Amino acid sequence: MTAAKQIYKMFLRTIKQTLTLIVLALSGSMAVAQTPAAPPKKTMPQVRVAQRPSAPQVVTIVHRLNGLKMFRMLLRSQEQVQAVNGLDSAFGLLDDVHTNVIAGVAMDDGETIAAWLPEANLEFAPPKFPRAFDQSKWGEFKYFITDPPDVTVIGPDGKELLAKYIGFDATTGLSILRLNEKSSLPASAVQDEAIDLGENVLLFAPEPVTSTQSLDNNLYVRIGSIEGRIQNVLPAPNGEVARFRVSAPRLSQANIGGVALNEAGETVGIVDGLQGTEATVLPTASIRRAVQRVLKQRSSVPRAWLGVRGEAVAALELNQFLNHGWAADRAANLAGQHRGILLTSIVPGSPAAQAALRAGDVILKVNDNEIQNADDFTWWLDQAGAATSVSFTVARPDQVAQEALNVKLSGILNPAPGFGFRNRFPLPKGLSLLEQGAETITLRPAVALQLGTTSGLLVVYVEPATPAAEAGLQPGDVIQSIDGKPISTLNRTATLKPPLTMQVMRAKQKLTVKLSPPAKN
Repeated sequence: MTAAKQIYKMFLRTIKQTLTLIVLALSGSMAVAQTPAAPPKKTMPQVRVAQRPSAPQVVTIVHRLNGLKMFRMLLRSQEQVQAVNGLDSAFGLLDDVHTNVIAGVAMDDGETIAAWLPEANLEFAPPKFPRAFDQSKWGEFKYFITDPPDVTVIGPDGKELLAKYIGFDATTGLSILRLNEKSSLPASAVQDEAIDLGENVLLFAPEPVTSTQSLDNNLYVRIGSIEGRIQNVLPAPNGEVARFRVSAPRLSQANIGGVALNEAGETVGIVDGLQGTEATVLPTASIRRAVQRVLKQRSSVPRAWLGVRGEAVAALELNQFLNHGWAADRAANLAGQHRGILLTSIVPGSPAAQAALRAGDVILKVNDNEIQNADDFTWWLDQAGAATSVSFTVARPDQVAQEALNVKLSGILNPAPGFGFRNRFPLPKGLSLLEQGAETITLRPAVALQLGTTSGLLVVYVEPATPAAEAGLQPGDVIQSIDGKPISTLNRTATLKPPLTMQVMRAKQKLTVKLSPPAKN
């Protein structure tokens, strides 16, 4: 299972812990019920650590999401939910509806924290792609956090630490935070040495807290540990450790994001997935690089993206080469070498397309590094990074000599490893103000009535310095009509462009918001 699929499954599972979703494929709508049906809390509960970890470098991270942000995540999910059909009476748009508890690890400077927070990536990923659609500049976008995730860091002594969310590293799937005060945590050892088979490790991750501890207005959290043993080490093509696998009892999805320590108490990695009965662990060398990338840019860092699909030559049958225009003798010779990646499709407008790569081409080398399999190919692209140029050695079905091609890689924030491409960013299928800087979801009449309005578009996010923001549109607003036309009468596939006059309901008060075209330079 790819990291992207793991993240998406975790995303849906965590939402379902709070919301009951019924997604209708034809209408793109949903019904929402909040569970448990307790009244929303208007005061922020205090975080209490029920049990602190014995490792000083392991911290507890509490990530909260409110109703508006949950809707925003649904808009960006692969389901691309467009409308809300039903809403439980206890649901509050601005109240906490989901809290995620995860372990984080302090790096050896004592002030930088790395953690697995996949929901945070979905929360702040910018909606700039549709409005700045320039395929030649995909690798030049910067991912600034304009709406930072609501995270609380709890130190090993149980005290809350002030921290700033710096950004997301799409190559590893890690989020990087920085404590506001230096030396808030003791410096600890982070091991970059070889990982030994059979070595014992401790995996630190959240554990359930008994219900008797949650009867007051406090939020109790617990980080516990289980013992495991390293069973497999997966080498990277440059000789490093790409991943290692740990077997341990009682492994579950809750262990993803857990921190792995060796018997000496040194950090050796972060769990980034499960394969059967084993946890896959991202080693500290990769964590360090993720930290360096994010701190260098002071923002989220996209993953290198080429825009192709392909298969390892070693795994292909001869007829698969013939189907892509290869002569039988050359195909047999190529297949016998057991190296390279056969490209099966190219995304239009992608870096691969701009470099004239074609389906049927076989990439043999990346920057003089031979490619044996898909993992090798992905590794070398990741090491090159987004917005960088790489040199490919390519064999082509219509020419005998190998060809050298220079390709400038692009960047993609959605952490889909490998070289397959699914979707750079989910584009809206329905009535949208996204190009003007506002993300919206349609409210059906029954839901709108609960919010003191009629059916319309609920604004879940407004990006700063956009026409929507300059017009004064705010998250939580419900747009009832545009240019005198009720939302229900407008074309669902229309893209709305200024000038626009919108009738808006805000806190049960009617307002008029005028959205003007952006000023021309």
